[in-house]
Amino acid sequence: MPVPTIEWVGGVRGHVRFIDQTRLPGELRLVRCRDAGTVYEAIRALRVRGAPAIGIAAAMGVVLAVRSSMARSSRVLARAACRAADHLATARPTAVNLFWALDRMRRTAAESAGLTPARFRKRLLREALTIWEEDRWTCRRIGRNGAALIRDGATVLTHCNAGGLATADYGTALAAVFTAHEQGKRVRVFADETRPLLQGARLTTWELMRAGIDVTLICDSTAAAVMKQGKVDLVLVGADRIASNGDTANKVGTYGLAVLARAHGIPFYVAAPISTFDPALRSGSEIPIEERSGKEITCAFGRRIAPDGVRTYSPAFDVTPARYITAIITEQGLIRRPSATSVRRHLAEARK
Repeated sequence: MPVPTIEWVGGVRGHVRFIDQTRLPGELRLVRCRDAGTVYEAIRALRVRGAPAIGIAAAMGVVLAVRSSMARSSRVLARAACRAADHLATARPTAVNLFWALDRMRRTAAESAGLTPARFRKRLLREALTIWEEDRWTCRRIGRNGAALIRDGATVLTHCNAGGLATADYGTALAAVFTAHEQGKRVRVFADETRPLLQGARLTTWELMRAGIDVTLICDSTAAAVMKQGKVDLVLVGADRIASNGDTANKVGTYGLAVLARAHGIPFYVAAPISTFDPALRSGSEIPIEERSGKEITCAFGRRIAPDGVRTYSPAFDVTPARYITAIITEQGLIRRPSATSVRRHLAEARK
């Protein structure tokens, strides 16, 4: 990404700067946040989106919450940081990276409560920047591991946006595509439009075209047809939360693609960092699924496309059972044929 999706600008008294993804592809607009409330709104309104990116944004939001405080006690600052973290955690319920990042910030605040206020703020900022930097490294590792699954001349079908806009660097699913492209492989991509907010049409195609990668936009309902026609070699998607048995929550419509891929004998891969796993959940049935406003279905970017008063059901995510997933790609390698046993083994190896 020539323009970082999200970054911290300045020192302890600095601010957060990110790309407003609701303006793409028509306008590349940078937004500056100087308080935690603005970060909350940005996450809620999808100005910042993608599981890793919202975790980073929330961590930086905690820093903003204590940036301007006049408190003379770090214990008071620590309580303020935890209150901010609690509020930011309510922005969106499904992506576990949000809670993982905020837990790290709470822990850092508690451990730093004995420092001077100046050192407390620096320590909190350092932890947020560490989360950001770790994600950049993770994206590159996922990219290398995933690119090994893409042969020269392959066509990838992807859903929603799991690229640089969803992370601090290359992305997760798209990281594999970018890396394969850099390795000199000829890679083609079918990008689902991803109703109702068109993240595939607006964001994924924008990223891939800027990188010079051959991308074709299709309607969500066209995926079955291109699979039947033999035009798809593999499906590659991201994830917002993965249960301990490998069941995976991702943008609504992903489950349908997994079923279609199985029916057509096409491998279905999920790319996600270790931080996206939630070992506390036994299966995908326990993953909380965010339901968005019905206006996202009835009004397409300000224009009503359905009768006034019609009932709506608008889950933002669905859950793909592990049995439909060929492998999960992480920064540590592959989890082939995901199950409770293989996931547990992979996470244990990652902790070593």
